[in-house]
Amino acid sequence: MTLASLADATSGDRCVVLEIAPEPAELQSRLYALGVIPGCLLEILRFAPLGDPMQVKVGSSFISIRKAEARIIAVEIQ
Repeated sequence: MTLASLADATSGDRCVVLEIAPEPAELQSRLYALGVIPGCLLEILRFAPLGDPMQVKVGSSFISIRKAEARIIAVEIQ
């Protein structure tokens, strides 16, 4: 298990969200609304051809997150 930001994860990794930085507040609120909350499990599915954005599975939903946004999400890579 490794502590990192979501931006450091690679395709196929499973991560548990530890914390989401409070700034910017709009981004934190949007991530919470999408189900990305502390304690949830994320699965990194794939990356766009140039490496950004990444497709992430959250519960039964699939979302795309840019690496700049992923940097504010602290995770434990399992």
